[in-house]
Amino acid sequence: MLRKIQPVFDATDASGGKSLGDLPEWDLSDLYASEDAPELERDLAWLEKACADFAADYEGKLDTLDAAGLLQCIHRDEKISNIAGRIMSYAGLRYHQLTTDGGRTKFLSDCQEKITNFTTPLVFFTLELNRLDEDRLTAMYAENADLARYEPVIHRIRAMKPHQLSDELEKLLHDLGVVGDAWERLFDETIAGLSFTVDGEELGIEATLNLLTKQDRAKREAASRELARVFGENIRIFARVHNTAAKEKEVLDRWRKMPTAQTGRHLSNDVEAEVVEALRNAVVAAYPKLSHRYYELKRKWLGLDVMQVWDRNAPLPIEDTKTVDWTGARKTVMDAYSAFDPRMGELAQPFFDKGWIDAGVKPGKAPGAFAHPTVTNVHPYVMLNYLGKPRDVMTLAHELGHGVHQVLAADQGELLSSTPLTLAETASVFGEMLTFRAMLDNAKTDQERKVLLAGKVEDMINTVVRQIAFYDFECKLHAARREGELTPDDINALWMSVQAESLGPAFEFMDGYERFWAYIPHFVHSPFYVYAYAFGDGLVNALYAVYEENPDGFQDKYFDMLKAGGSKHHKELLAPFGLDASDPTFWDKGLSMISGFIDQLEEMEN
Repeated sequence: MLRKIQPVFDATDASGGKSLGDLPEWDLSDLYASEDAPELERDLAWLEKACADFAADYEGKLDTLDAAGLLQCIHRDEKISNIAGRIMSYAGLRYHQLTTDGGRTKFLSDCQEKITNFTTPLVFFTLELNRLDEDRLTAMYAENADLARYEPVIHRIRAMKPHQLSDELEKLLHDLGVVGDAWERLFDETIAGLSFTVDGEELGIEATLNLLTKQDRAKREAASRELARVFGENIRIFARVHNTAAKEKEVLDRWRKMPTAQTGRHLSNDVEAEVVEALRNAVVAAYPKLSHRYYELKRKWLGLDVMQVWDRNAPLPIEDTKTVDWTGARKTVMDAYSAFDPRMGELAQPFFDKGWIDAGVKPGKAPGAFAHPTVTNVHPYVMLNYLGKPRDVMTLAHELGHGVHQVLAADQGELLSSTPLTLAETASVFGEMLTFRAMLDNAKTDQERKVLLAGKVEDMINTVVRQIAFYDFECKLHAARREGELTPDDINALWMSVQAESLGPAFEFMDGYERFWAYIPHFVHSPFYVYAYAFGDGLVNALYAVYEENPDGFQDKYFDMLKAGGSKHHKELLAPFGLDASDPTFWDKGLSMISGFIDQLEEMEN
């Protein structure tokens, strides 16, 4: 059910009435001053002409270009990507601030349709690029070093060559893209408009999910049952969105002759399927020594015979439930970043000072958190739903890591700055680790240290175990959808098939938990995105081990890795650290850090 738009409330209301301080909001004027800004009209007009001119100058002629001509062509394409990206970033960010506002929704949709229409004539570019002779391209790289810079992105485009359709079909699919986007918007608007009533208080989804981390067990149970009830009332919408998105993907994959539903994601991530499979298998094999072992410890700490789903993210009984205000969160993260390297603090500072963060919880605002890079000649924007929980501090550290990474990679330009998802989580998870280690070093008592360690283990389990369980759910969902339409009960059963396996025997599952797949946005927006979190966590654990063993010169190598953006393959990026993600034992090294933290917690019990 969609809720009427209410006045924006102070995020402090959802955190027990304690003041969180002055929470920042975005200043989007670095993109455009308003939706009717003359600069926006100018850029739309420029884009329409630039696309038409590009098609007139290059369609059917790409194979006649020399190295200098191809470089100029790529530069023009890059400029078009920049202007289109600027417009869509502005429209998208405004929409995320208030997804239930009809005007913002219309503006986003209108921009998307205009840009789709303008850029349809450019579909030929990647198709003709894929038809160029490989030996001729190699010779042009050797002849022109500036062109050779773009070899990684051209290589990624040409990886799709075996899955390319006819020119006419590719144009049709390009035009139909806005239809698929409408299903994503239906999901977003439905989620943002949900209303939950817990103990007489009406809440949005972020504030309701936040109750699952409260000390009061009755409050956690009430929130869980209310989530289940409201998801149940809307389950047919969520099932329709998932069925449609999965079917659309199945049709595209079949036409493109993709061997699996996951292949497209692996190609876009520039990662080999066997590397992802090795990660998945290593994590699943480690469930007993990670999540199963930790939750058995937590069951004892909570004094329960069996844990319910509303206990999964419960604070420990010994945990101080204090609220961290915005000033405290900022200081914690900035101190940790600057202690690692002053350059890191300098890169993070403008996010706080210049309106690059939107932190408050507001009705209609998109749930969750993200860092959006916009375009390389502007800057990223970070979105949070900050409620003053210690985990919210870690979320700030995480998204700020993304932002720093995006700032550093911007010098690569529009086509090379974008990092494959598998590596995009590196700086974010590393930022979390820096913040956690700083907090652990400053712990004054064994009790405080235990709470911090337990919190970090839970975050890592959520990042690694939970996300791989999500990945397995998606694999099952897309495989099942290929056999026919899925009822809500069908999807519920797939969800439950991975939950007990990943969480372990310490848990019992309430009626209604089978519907909790409904609110996960990645399943709709970015199928199979979720393994990137586990990839990033394992990668960072291995990186941090290298840092601890040999800190000399690590910072420079780390900054070089972030500056590379998407210009290098993961094998090349990790080589300076002596790491190789294609080594089957690589993931065990990363998982051993989580296991080691659990060892420490077990030792504290003795």
